Amino acid sequence: MKKIIKSQFKSFWKSFRFKLSASDNPLFIGFYKYFYQPKKGSLSDFLSQYSNSKKGDFFVVQIGANDGITHDPIHKFIKRDRWSGVLMEPQPTVYRESLSKIYQNHEGLHPLCAAIGEEDGSQKLYKIGFSEMRWATGLASFSLEKVQEHYKEGIVQKNCKKYGLNMPMDPSQQISFENVKVISPETLMESYSISKIDLLQIDAEGFDLEVIRIFDIEKTQPQAIIFENENLNKEDLQNCYELLEKNGYKTQKFGKDTLALKTPLGEFESFFKE
Repeated sequence: MKKIIKSQFKSFWKSFRFKLSASDNPLFIGFYKYFYQPKKGSLSDFLSQYSNSKKGDFFVVQIGANDGITHDPIHKFIKRDRWSGVLMEPQPTVYRESLSKIYQNHEGLHPLCAAIGEEDGSQKLYKIGFSEMRWATGLASFSLEKVQEHYKEGIVQKNCKKYGLNMPMDPSQQISFENVKVISPETLMESYSISKIDLLQIDAEGFDLEVIRIFDIEKTQPQAIIFENENLNKEDLQNCYELLEKNGYKTQKFGKDTLALKTPLGEFESFFKE
């Protein structure tokens, strides 16, 4: 009974918080503007200070935005400081039911139902085949092997138990795919007249290195990049750090995320420990 009540409360709170944010409720915005204090030295602390340093002139490109709020490290700052930018999410259902709605009143911010790729076109996106819950959509990947790993490592089974779902035993029902829209960085930059990128935020389920390569950071020159390091193997992670260093970035791990910032670091040097 206690687990059921806890689950129902979490579901209610998630829905309530989403509605507060989507409507730009003064209570939601006011909390993050006047009361929220991130832990000193944390990634959120960096984002808060970095955003404030731009004085309302902040442009973000987010790859893999999902619903725009759940486990999203930048949502509160987008809302608090009225960032501009493009938020990309390739899953049509997630885009339609969540991402497009939570930013519907946010001028200058453009949710986009697409993935980034080397060329304009489409690509297969592999998904958990029996659920559209947030944990499931968050595991979608262009790599079939990556989605299969979530089953082998027990991640899917754990979430099924947590949310009271029955996982199908038929392998053909466990993983599905859909063809999603893909656009190139060139098309993205041209379509939205992007002249600068203050933050490139990436959550690509193990494709983070590929996204950084595709995005051609030598040309697009994002001032800051945040990506997930936990889904990259040791070799790919090292290659990623070397690529960033080659292009003039200093990197720092914050748990499962890595921050890369263009040098010189200036006032943000304290966030980068030797």
